[in-house]
Amino acid sequence: QVQLVESGGGLVQPGGSLRLSCAASGSIFSINTMGWYRQAPGKQRELVAVITSGGRTNYADSVKGRFTISRDNAKNTVALQMNSLKPEDTAVYYCKADVVPRDDKWYRVYDVWGQGTQVTVSS
Repeated sequence: QVQLVESGGGLVQPGGSLRLSCAASGSIFSINTMGWYRQAPGKQRELVAVITSGGRTNYADSVKGRFTISRDNAKNTVALQMNSLKPEDTAVYYCKADVVPRDDKWYRVYDVWGQGTQVTVSS
């Protein structure tokens, strides 16, 4: 069983910063892409940023230049540094990892999601 645990959400004023962290635990053989998604009230879940095991990144246009994703492959963690936050960044942020479990003899990849952490940007 693989789990993702997120931390770092909260309330911040516009223009402020937050750092989200996500740690994967369990029986893990490898993790391919890791990323952050968000879902605002009444909206669909959307990609924020992803990073491959090799360090290639991709960002939503709305966060380019403000958010930075990073990961530590040895620790199975991914982080999202969010600067210059705007009210429209308010959402529940979810961590996702494409995991190959250690006990899967076919080395299949499974999408694993965290429980979500609330980010609220408001004055």
